[in-house]
Amino acid sequence: MNFRELLKSNKAEFTWLLKAPLTIENGYKVSLKPGISSISDLSDFIEKEITRAGKIFAFGGYLEEREVYSNASLFGSIEPRTIHLGIDIWCDAGTSIYMPYDGRIHCFQDNNNSRDYGPTIITRHILNEQVFFLLFGHLSRDSLVNLGKGKLFKRGEKIADLGTFEENGGWPPHLHFQIIKDLEGYLGDYPGVAKKSELDHYRDNCPDPMIIFN
Repeated sequence: MNFRELLKSNKAEFTWLLKAPLTIENGYKVSLKPGISSISDLSDFIEKEITRAGKIFAFGGYLEEREVYSNASLFGSIEPRTIHLGIDIWCDAGTSIYMPYDGRIHCFQDNNNSRDYGPTIITRHILNEQVFFLLFGHLSRDSLVNLGKGKLFKRGEKIADLGTFEENGGWPPHLHFQIIKDLEGYLGDYPGVAKKSELDHYRDNCPDPMIIFN
């Protein structure tokens, strides 16, 4: 059984990342349309889509190609990294995030660069002897206080809060959530956006997070 199928077949073991009323049923699965190339355009689009759908938050974006990354030096210029490898959950700064599956803190750091993750937590998990990792990005700085490698968080336990625009890399408040099979030597960070030429590798290493929630 490959990693993706292992996750999918054990989805009953996982819980959603937010608490009521921010359930999946009250969220809108949004796709960024072509032409969104600035942060202000992105913020306006997300807000309008949530209102139009009559929902209270939005989520989505796995393997979505995003023009907004092409204009940031962090993502390269010759072949920009434009393919999004996790899901984004668009909701208010300060929203609490909860652990979807028992695990321990593996590493954390404040990736304090323009358009970066900002405060980031990566947790380590074991499912049927398969080790894997979860990345939580764009958190509040307070979320990193009192953390330590190996600290246990049980399923459903609060692990972090979402950060503001000023502390999350300059993005509209949201959670970047990503499943990672192999961290490939990274600590406190892992690519959340890939080049098209590298997509086969990252698709295998970072399956769609929604397979553990649907």
